[in-house]
Amino acid sequence: MSTLLSPFTLTALILFHVVRVEYILLLSFVAGLGQAFGGPAYQALIPSLVEKTDLPNAIALNSIQFNLSRIFGSLLAGAALAAFGTAICFGLNGLSFIVVIFALLALSVKHIRPAEHKPMLQEMRGGFTYMRSEPTLMALTVLACLTTFLGLPLLTLLPVFARDIFHGDIGLYSRMMAFSGAGSVVGALIVAWLGRFKHMGMTLLVMGVIFGVLLVGFSTSRVLWVSEVLLFLAGGSVMMLTAMTSSLVQLIVPDHLRGRVVSIYMVAFRGGMPLGSLAAGYVASLTSVPIVLAGNGTLVSLMAIYFLTRSHGVREL
Repeated sequence: MSTLLSPFTLTALILFHVVRVEYILLLSFVAGLGQAFGGPAYQALIPSLVEKTDLPNAIALNSIQFNLSRIFGSLLAGAALAAFGTAICFGLNGLSFIVVIFALLALSVKHIRPAEHKPMLQEMRGGFTYMRSEPTLMALTVLACLTTFLGLPLLTLLPVFARDIFHGDIGLYSRMMAFSGAGSVVGALIVAWLGRFKHMGMTLLVMGVIFGVLLVGFSTSRVLWVSEVLLFLAGGSVMMLTAMTSSLVQLIVPDHLRGRVVSIYMVAFRGGMPLGSLAAGYVASLTSVPIVLAGNGTLVSLMAIYFLTRSHGVREL
């Protein structure tokens, strides 16, 4: 509900001309708090809807809707902003969550209650204990966190490339985002087509190396069409990397611990991007955006090479 109320509240603030930075930060916090509860529940729900062997396909297809929203959402938002203004734009965003709520209410999922109810702190302790006992699961969580921390600031820094490197406007930025989103959709389709296959862990680590190289290439490119191709390839490789990582986590975790372990994984996965963007923005203010992105890309490749050469169980999956 917090993700539903936040855009409506922002709509009201804009209509009554009482927008302040403090209010926006508070609404962002409330929306993030809702996602902190909803994200793990959403991910834990997927195995209840499909067979375990189809999990990689389902997770990849689920990723497609997110990336399609990045493409069409930005286009629709731009059109709504130009035609109706900021307030209506946020109001339409709020209305879109009503459709999501009705879709979730339409699901019929059989809930099996646990044999015994334990206190929340004890349940959390059980999840952390299980993760510490599974080096492969810990390695996948660290890999996901570092990938989002180092790799996804690309999207945060993209407006700077559009404005300062290629001297474009919001139209160019939207087009570059579309290339990245289209690549992500293609990458998700590839993972959905492959499903669960042999050497999945080795493949995701190789994709990590490739993604890092593409980041370095994008940071050094000064030719627009080359940069757009690199964005497309980077979007595809990072989507394959994250979708396969999430699939392997879901396949490893036992059903009775799924909610707790997936919650820990999602904190690492989702927390990496805002923290990475904050760190990248600060370092970029001291150096430059291309240098930061090139450094991040190098670290992503080195991280993947480390897991390839030093077995932590991932490459054997």
